[in-house]
Amino acid sequence: MTRHPHRRRRPLTVLSLLLTVLAMTLGAAPAAPNSSADTGWWTPAARPAPDSGINVTGEPFKGTDAQGQVRGFVDAHNHLMANEAFGGRLICGKPFSELGIADALKDCPEHYPDGSLALFDFITKGGDGKHDPTGWPTFKDWPAYDSMTHQQNYYAWVERAWRGGQRVLVNDLVTNGVICSVYPFKDRGCDEMTSIRLQARKTYDMQAYIDTMYGGAGKGWFRIVTDSAQAREVVQQGKLAVVLGVETSEPFGCKQILDIAQCGKADIDRGLDELYALGVRSMFLCHKFDNALCGVRFDEGTLGTAINVGQFLSTGTFWQTEKCAGPQHDNPIGGAAAPNAEKTLPPGVSVPSYAADAQCNSRGLTDLGEYAVRGMMQRKMMLEIDHMGVKATGRVLDIVESASYAGVLSSHSWMDLNWTERVYRAGGFIAQYMHGSEEFSAEAKRTDALRDKYNVGYGYGTDMNGVGGWPAPRGADTANPVKYPFRSADGTTVIDRQTSGERTWDLNTDGAAHYGLVPDWVEDIRLVGGQGVVDDLFRGAESYLDTWGASENHKANVNVAAGSAVSASSAEWNPLTSYAPGRAVDGDTGTRWASDWSNDQWLGIDLGSAKLVKRVTLDWERAYGKAYRIELSSDGANWRSVWSTTAGDGGLDTARFTGVPARYVRIQGLERGTEWGYSLREVGVYTN
Repeated sequence: MTRHPHRRRRPLTVLSLLLTVLAMTLGAAPAAPNSSADTGWWTPAARPAPDSGINVTGEPFKGTDAQGQVRGFVDAHNHLMANEAFGGRLICGKPFSELGIADALKDCPEHYPDGSLALFDFITKGGDGKHDPTGWPTFKDWPAYDSMTHQQNYYAWVERAWRGGQRVLVNDLVTNGVICSVYPFKDRGCDEMTSIRLQARKTYDMQAYIDTMYGGAGKGWFRIVTDSAQAREVVQQGKLAVVLGVETSEPFGCKQILDIAQCGKADIDRGLDELYALGVRSMFLCHKFDNALCGVRFDEGTLGTAINVGQFLSTGTFWQTEKCAGPQHDNPIGGAAAPNAEKTLPPGVSVPSYAADAQCNSRGLTDLGEYAVRGMMQRKMMLEIDHMGVKATGRVLDIVESASYAGVLSSHSWMDLNWTERVYRAGGFIAQYMHGSEEFSAEAKRTDALRDKYNVGYGYGTDMNGVGGWPAPRGADTANPVKYPFRSADGTTVIDRQTSGERTWDLNTDGAAHYGLVPDWVEDIRLVGGQGVVDDLFRGAESYLDTWGASENHKANVNVAAGSAVSASSAEWNPLTSYAPGRAVDGDTGTRWASDWSNDQWLGIDLGSAKLVKRVTLDWERAYGKAYRIELSSDGANWRSVWSTTAGDGGLDTARFTGVPARYVRIQGLERGTEWGYSLREVGVYTN
């Protein structure tokens, strides 16, 4: 759930501004006949009546391409069940209802008769919040591209996107306890994990609802999948593979208050086991507010100041910054005032000022956060790095690189773009937020060379029901409008304007008002950005499933250096603890080898017999090597340098090189990164 700041807002009341803060946590073809004329496997025998139109004709494509790869688009970030989050009355309407479309697509009770009490609509859209609350059948004012509070994921609209070429959808179960607690309208409690459980169950209920139309369990097009092989089978059948994810601020109750974690390792294990049992296969560890697991990537300007107030009200601490260690940085908090939000702070408490050259969150990945990351890896789950501060993200990438683990995702443009190649190199997957076609195409082209280099496809993250804002209309008078009807990207279906009840939507004049207009938006990208961008998107399903499959097939690496005989040029003496060389291979990250305080130092490892060494990992303590090299030897006398760096920055380094048979491994220090010596918690030597 992400708010993308592309519209200015006028000053708001204290409640409104606080809620604003919390919201942020979050080619032409022949004319087509009516889709009801289709009678193939893709047409249900018992669609509810009345119901929304689909306005797509033709059989959805099945199978794989000539190379055996699945085809289709992937939405890597959506919120089908956000109406069940935040106390149940923030997102109005439902994605389905046993009572039919009139019940599903109706406004929240307090929005009647004219939207005067539609506080969240007022906050997110501006104006006075007033609107026609009537959904079905007139849909006068909603759904709309700039309405953040109304249902965009009605099942028939999702069906239209599937029939238009989408084959993977990630449903992120989302909520925020603080938003829930301050919003005055709610019909349930605010516990985040309770909401996550409910949303998971409702997703399975939606699957069963669609199955009923097609004759029974397992027969519908909406298929929740729990492994990549199952997902591939679903896509090959021409259906939509639905993956469950989680995006919440305090997973497993892991918030921090005054820098004290409110959870422990047992809570994390129980939480991960429960989510896995629910079918969840990807998740965020932090979102908007720092928690006990990691620090977040900031919002900026007035909004950033206001969210910082919310951070304090939630945790008792403001964001803390430091100078960034590399080219990546978090969004600058800035010194912009947010007076209405700041009035909610206790007497004598004020938002701190921040140095302009310190743009990184000083809170990185905590020890509990690292435990959660490794716990996800053990369960073969995929980790979302959007919303993590760059310090936390850097550590996560260090960990997955050191373990050769592919399961890292950036699903909706909240990652520093300087990480892009590193994510691809690890085997991860990237999707861009559902920006307008011009912006989306420009960013896709900027990273096109990297996708070619790593032979990967691309995705989009619609973030619908996520209070993010969606593409505005380009206008019917634009030089290259979408012309209806048009053929889908794969050429097998014909897509006309989407009609629900008395309302017909046109992307040119209505923008991306709801999920059913995703195929229209893809066509707009083709017109603006060219076929190449769409081709990369059409390869998205294969690449996403490649990342997932590589995560599932990952095997824990065997560190052949563990317990080996070790020698060193020196070891720092301390009467209270040992910094002996063997501490670097004892399997305990709480111990370490530390050298004397000079540049020319080394650590040598005897593997006992010759091994084909391909990779060495070094987990540095604060005293790290800025310049050092990895050397190998078969006899302990003649050494061969296989890897080196002059730009070490500490943390967890991974050195990869062409495999070399060797019995002895030496880390030769050349230049220290600090005033101290060299200090290594653990050294790993691997044959893969």
